[in-house]
Amino acid sequence: MASDLISIITPAYNCGEFMAETIESVMKQSYQNWEMIIVDDCSTDQTREVAAEYSKQDQRIKYYLLEKNAGAAVSRTRAIELAAGTYIAFLDSDDLWTEEKLERQLFFMKENGYSFTCTSYEQIDESGSPLHKTMKSKHKTNYNGVLLSCPVGNSTVMYDVTKLGKFVVPNIRKRNDDALWLQILKKEKYIYGMPDVLMKYRVRRNSISRNKLDLIKYHWYLYRSIEKLSLFRSAFHICYWGFLKVCKIK
Repeated sequence: MASDLISIITPAYNCGEFMAETIESVMKQSYQNWEMIIVDDCSTDQTREVAAEYSKQDQRIKYYLLEKNAGAAVSRTRAIELAAGTYIAFLDSDDLWTEEKLERQLFFMKENGYSFTCTSYEQIDESGSPLHKTMKSKHKTNYNGVLLSCPVGNSTVMYDVTKLGKFVVPNIRKRNDDALWLQILKKEKYIYGMPDVLMKYRVRRNSISRNKLDLIKYHWYLYRSIEKLSLFRSAFHICYWGFLKVCKIK
């Protein structure tokens, strides 16, 4: 298993305050055959300095700077293009992994013959303190399940490149991670979930996805322009998403 290189995809934009802790959570992994590809979307804070310094310390950490600000989707796609691994894992620049995340998830995939997986995760605040909220992954979710509620934490996902290939992340500013899972689920029937909590998702006050009402237009674009759903089906999913997220029923 140790012969399998895992490429870690990390888009970054103005996360200098959290970047060091994120990188160190990768460096502490019990599974050490990885490369971390950080693509900086023209940050204006200390992101560049922090990432570049770690890349000098560890050659597995590779830092790239985009020529112009283009959004997380473009950064993710560029990192995927550069990836050399047998597996690709996703880690946002402010989230954290537990020390056995890669080892346990890779074993889970190999033991069961899964190509596309995610894990459960917990939420932390900006200072790293637990918010005592755990998001449990489902045993398996198909395309329609992701459309309905997307029970997938971005920084928990890993997939087998040899079986599924590489993907271009749909170029929308928000919800491009959901759009990517939908692309993969057109090729792979299910994403399989581990019950283990292996990621810490940082809830930030100024997060790009905090304004749920503003997200409606991005969901609409995803459903109509990218997934080519009918007006009726798109409206249904918007209403269902609003019921779960805005009303906080889930």
